[in-house]
Amino acid sequence: MATVRTLDVHPDLPIDYAEAGSGRAVLVLHGGAGPAPFAPLVEHLARGAHVIAPVHPGFNGTPRPPWLTGVDDYALAYLHLLQDLGLREVTVVGSSLGGWIASELAVRDTGGTVSSLVLLDAAGIEVPGEPMVDVETLAPRALAEHSWHDPRRGLVDPATLPPEQLAVRHANQETVRLLKAGRGLYDPKLRRRLGRVRVPTLVVWGESDRLVTPAYGRAYAAAFPDARFELVKAAGHMPMLEQPEVTLRLIDEHLRRTAR
Repeated sequence: MATVRTLDVHPDLPIDYAEAGSGRAVLVLHGGAGPAPFAPLVEHLARGAHVIAPVHPGFNGTPRPPWLTGVDDYALAYLHLLQDLGLREVTVVGSSLGGWIASELAVRDTGGTVSSLVLLDAAGIEVPGEPMVDVETLAPRALAEHSWHDPRRGLVDPATLPPEQLAVRHANQETVRLLKAGRGLYDPKLRRRLGRVRVPTLVVWGESDRLVTPAYGRAYAAAFPDARFELVKAAGHMPMLEQPEVTLRLIDEHLRRTAR
């Protein structure tokens, strides 16, 4: 079972994180939907690894200082978190927004803290001809159709949510809106910078993802010097939910392949 801890990486920046398992270190960075969908992934990885799964400041009611306004701020905060915990040779697993943070973290890691990456339908780069869909423009049904292979599994009517859950959802969306910087969930400079990230990278993509398409994912993988692209059939934006066996097997194989 995971233990919830808090570490102050700055006097005004406490980071809440779940910690579980033992062995090689794995940092799991959740997407814009918050940490809840990633609990099964954390549980699985903790069977053979020391997993750190933070809640992004500003999500799920956690505090966010006024200066924490960009993905680069989050990337540096998590790099400092890993350093403060004394962790090295860390595999960073990031999904969607978390994948963008993972990529920015790897770009800024000059001390060998990160040893490998796993990106699941990640945001973060600009790919001409393959723009990311702004989820704020989508009604609930359209969002489910863009995000899931089977839209019935992802259809959520906000009107049916209890007030406290709706408040968390709105706060999460506000944090994501802040990180767009009026542009979208990408940094136009990141794709070029990824050429300096030489750690082994696994890029996993749902074949039915219409928010960020498989073509976008292939361009993402091609930006790294040492990356492998894997397409998961019958899965959308979160393949670990729709096709957990395939997705977890790919991640496990990557962890074995990059073990030192």
